[in-house]
Amino acid sequence: MNLSLLIILPLITAAGILLAKGLKQVRVIAFIGASLQLLLCLALLYFYHQERVKGNTTNFLFEDGYVWYRSLGFNYHVGVDGISVAMILLTAFVVIAAVLVSWKMEKMSKEFFFLLIFLSLGAYGFFISLDLFTLFFFLEIAVIPKFLLIGIWGSGKKEYSAMKLALMLMGGSSLVFVGLAGLYFNTNINGAHSFDILYVTQMQIPVHVQKIFFPFAFVGFGIFTALFPFHTWVPDGHSSAPTAASMFLAGISMKLGGYGCLRVATWLMPEAAKEYSTIIIVLACIAILYGAFATMMQTDLKYINAYSSVSHCGFILLGIGMLTKTAINGAVIQMVSHGLMTALFFAAIGMIYDRTHSRKVAQLGGLMKMLPFISTVFVIAGLCSLGLPGFSGFVAEMTVFMGSWEKGDMFYRVATIIACASIVVTAVYILRAVGSVIMGPVKNDEHLKLGDAGWNEKLAAALLIIGIIAIGLVPFWLTELIDPGTETIMNSIDKAVIVK
Repeated sequence: MNLSLLIILPLITAAGILLAKGLKQVRVIAFIGASLQLLLCLALLYFYHQERVKGNTTNFLFEDGYVWYRSLGFNYHVGVDGISVAMILLTAFVVIAAVLVSWKMEKMSKEFFFLLIFLSLGAYGFFISLDLFTLFFFLEIAVIPKFLLIGIWGSGKKEYSAMKLALMLMGGSSLVFVGLAGLYFNTNINGAHSFDILYVTQMQIPVHVQKIFFPFAFVGFGIFTALFPFHTWVPDGHSSAPTAASMFLAGISMKLGGYGCLRVATWLMPEAAKEYSTIIIVLACIAILYGAFATMMQTDLKYINAYSSVSHCGFILLGIGMLTKTAINGAVIQMVSHGLMTALFFAAIGMIYDRTHSRKVAQLGGLMKMLPFISTVFVIAGLCSLGLPGFSGFVAEMTVFMGSWEKGDMFYRVATIIACASIVVTAVYILRAVGSVIMGPVKNDEHLKLGDAGWNEKLAAALLIIGIIAIGLVPFWLTELIDPGTETIMNSIDKAVIVK
């Protein structure tokens, strides 16, 4: 299968949107393009599975490459393993849901849908890249559209939030580039340097070099995934962004960081990962608890979901920091689970805001009477967030906890217990929000006139719920998909020796 189609298709869709005449054409082209992306990603899953069934044990399948700049070692080199395929599937589901939720967007609709599709191009390119320069290139592609989506179509302090997000993410990108440059200049392929990930894994980067450049790469990518204390862009960015942008930011963009922490920092610099693992675990536990308690203090639904995302992304970093196969599996499952769940939550919040023109918990109540479908979606997203069995959140968090508990030292056991304790706090703020917004008496008589979800909103929510339940009830397909990829990373970690 030609992986470049994942880049070509969004490009064609984006060009078609720019050439479209009228709002109807823009919507149709965006929807058809997003639908074709989903079908292509499902086809990728099928062909990937078929290759594994045939006995193909190569780490990365469907590899392809072209030389960009031979003298500097810049190459377009792509390929996928199970982890990449899982992230690509997540992207496809979130993108089509975001397009459907934005169906009634009328303000500069052509530009809005163009930027939304362009964001998906950056995500697909990032997840299929096996060249560090190409990976960085696609990471950067996704920053400016986020800035514009918030700055133009956002609400509240949108200019401040857009600027803060752009500066924080560009700062993270700068750190990432330093880390990647450190790897590049410490490779030697026939007298030349290389950005190729597969070559870097064979080069045995000196431990002292890893210790210098690992913090740059991990913290840089960590900023994208709300690493404490560099998480402050998350609440402001999500609260001011339009619904589709919030879905993409939380569902996909924050996973770019988690994927980079795992694929680049941890896999390519395993000795340094072992050296800094305790620091990663401490910061992850702080993010988990801080995010949970900060969420309890919020009165705005978007801020509730944003701070909750800080807490849930802490589980991703905790799983990576534990450096056990089960924990890393849990981290990857949490990336997929949180991407679907938080996109669903932001979609439900956006639907409520479009009708009530309020996100304040104190101004909402009894919505189940007027908005039964939207209220049900809100409840499902909340139950997934608090880790109810049967939903993806339970599978992801339990896998992280089990992998963390495999570490026998007291430090790791205490960290696991602290992370587990956050579930209680999560249950408190989720159930309180559901009780105040969905249940109880109607607080505003005007809300009695509200209409429930349209076909586009129902379809968007259904797609995300299918993903959540598919992982929650039958998680084995996902664990079997990502297992070879995590096995490769663990082989690198197991061989690593810390040199003091």
